[in-house]
Amino acid sequence: MKILKGAYYLFLPLILGSIVGFLIKDNIDYNMIIKPPLAPPSIVFPIAWTTIYFLLGLSYYFYRKQDLIGRDKISLIYYIELIVNLLWSVIFFILKWRGFACLWIIFLDIFLIYLLSLFYKRKRISFYLNIPYLLWILFATYLTFGIFILN
Repeated sequence: MKILKGAYYLFLPLILGSIVGFLIKDNIDYNMIIKPPLAPPSIVFPIAWTTIYFLLGLSYYFYRKQDLIGRDKISLIYYIELIVNLLWSVIFFILKWRGFACLWIIFLDIFLIYLLSLFYKRKRISFYLNIPYLLWILFATYLTFGIFILN
């Protein structure tokens, strides 16, 4: 049972990210839209997100391995942040609500920064494992606003 729990914590973001990727794949219009400077080629995204989702799961796995006070609050923020993250792709690519996606990604930025502040206080390794995620989300915020403005 302990192994299953560990696998759940470790792989849930990867599994959910893969499901969302499968659901949106026919609606991705990234190569057809005007992009801001520094926009990477589309091949970068699956590599980046696979890495980020693995690090996110690993950080939560390390966090859950020890008994910590306040786990319920951090767990709640972690799952909300993950859901907000996954819904951004639906909003941006399937619904094509680019303006709303700008607001949504700010919401995601705030939840992620809050989660990282909680990780920093409780489990530093979980904080450090998510630095690439924070940098990527801030870059994604730039791309989201740039695409909205240019299109």
